[in-house]
Amino acid sequence: MNNLKELFPILDQSFNGLPVVYLDSAATTQKPTSVIEALNKYYREINANPHRGAYTLSVMATDSFEQGREKVKDFINAKSSKEVIFTKGTTEALNLIAYSYGNFNLNKDDEIVIGITEHHSNLIPWQQIAKAKGCKLNYFYLSPDYEYTQEEIDKKITSKTKLVAIGHASNVLGTLNPVEYIIHKAHAVGAKVVVDAAQSIAHRKVDVQKLDADFLVFSGHKMFAPMGIGVLYGKQELLEEMPPFLYGGDMVEYVYEQETTFDELPHKFEGGTQNVEGVIGLSEAIDFINSIGIDNIMKHEHEIISYAYDKLNELGFVKIYTTSNKDLLGSVISFTIDGIHPHDLATILDSKGVCVRAGNHCAQPLMRYLNINSTCRLSVSVYNNKEDIDALVSALEYARRLFGYGSK
Repeated sequence: MNNLKELFPILDQSFNGLPVVYLDSAATTQKPTSVIEALNKYYREINANPHRGAYTLSVMATDSFEQGREKVKDFINAKSSKEVIFTKGTTEALNLIAYSYGNFNLNKDDEIVIGITEHHSNLIPWQQIAKAKGCKLNYFYLSPDYEYTQEEIDKKITSKTKLVAIGHASNVLGTLNPVEYIIHKAHAVGAKVVVDAAQSIAHRKVDVQKLDADFLVFSGHKMFAPMGIGVLYGKQELLEEMPPFLYGGDMVEYVYEQETTFDELPHKFEGGTQNVEGVIGLSEAIDFINSIGIDNIMKHEHEIISYAYDKLNELGFVKIYTTSNKDLLGSVISFTIDGIHPHDLATILDSKGVCVRAGNHCAQPLMRYLNINSTCRLSVSVYNNKEDIDALVSALEYARRLFGYGSK
């Protein structure tokens, strides 16, 4: 799969004479030519407001938009396209669930459980709901090997638990979380489960029926689609009972001076003019993933991330923050280097053409739990190869020498 770089125009360039080594796909993936051309084609040939016009262009835009919904349904194996709600991204989808489900179904003294590894977008909404409704917010905490154990899950999910929110994979540690076990335990006590699949959707098969997730969310831009488009999956019976999150055009049935009735699913959650081009880009991104095969992607990425883990482990000056169990290793590794701040390190790596993320990765509670302020993070995708990891290692050794530590 090494030749896949050729399908991504942005990777076919250099900065300061150096090729781009892009290792920040957990933040956003680069876009293949097919997605870029699909967006271009939409604006050249189809652009119109969906669901509103009886003229040909509007009908074409509507058809493309709804075909994209069907494609998402099949991609995640939802029972019905009514269970697929388009949002701006994972953050909006999680806020929608917190407001429309949590605000109307959670009550005083109910317990919400989330992971200490959660991204702020799957943490702050539940903080706000807990404060507003008088709920208790509990956390799963990590084992020394950066995993959630069954013992921890069994201890935190109790008869008082009404909702669990958990990432399929950590955007900081890369560790794959035991979501199947968490869902099983939560359902056994009657609790609902929200799965944040932003860091798994482009890397492994996500089957909402097999998971039995009540809600599942992800962003298009982390799976080769444009920014500004995301998906909320919810079981139809739950979505039917939830009130709308956004009020405005296209989500109504009838509007009177003093009263309004709302449209049926999925439209009652899609107020305002929708991101048609985003859906078309997402649809094309799904075609791109399917053309390669999600199992082939998972195999390739696992080989690259395992190689990265081994290479970093060989460097005596690197501390790795992820599980040592490679079966649970996703597409992300966070690390620090003795004597060099992550922000400084990322800047030095950039001078060598290597792009990594540095900071707290929108996970400040996790950073405090680990007793650190920030890390560098590498994350891989289909376009990465072992040569990219070798370039990273070489740049890390250069940074050590630059700071006068030597390479070991």
